[in-house]
Amino acid sequence: MIVLMGFTFGRVIIGASCVSLAVLVFIIAYRKLLKYLGRGTPNKEEYCVLHELEIHPAKGEVEFYFTSDSKRKVTLELLNDDLSFFYTIQEKDIIEGGTIVRFDTKKIPNGTYFYQLRTDNQKTMKRFTIEN
Repeated sequence: MIVLMGFTFGRVIIGASCVSLAVLVFIIAYRKLLKYLGRGTPNKEEYCVLHELEIHPAKGEVEFYFTSDSKRKVTLELLNDDLSFFYTIQEKDIIEGGTIVRFDTKKIPNGTYFYQLRTDNQKTMKRFTIEN
């Protein structure tokens, strides 16, 4: 029988099998845990994604961009820096895909604002500064 540094070939095979089995059990348990923790996650198709402005600080005409995986009614609004309503940019029904809404920042005074996208099941907002 082959002896390798005090271990027999049979013991090496059994040890490697036990380690492999332990790693396999750990992977299965980890995947089950991830599945359990993710079971209450909202379905992303039900929500819009509002993107950041490309121009910082905003000057002149800016483009608000958001995406949706389904048709829905959206409202795009401006809020003051204290999160109180200031101005409705646009309210409309949109289709699937990306939507660009153009807005002339010269209509309102310079300062810090939030732009908010509202749908029937969500509100999401981003902060921006206007310096004309």
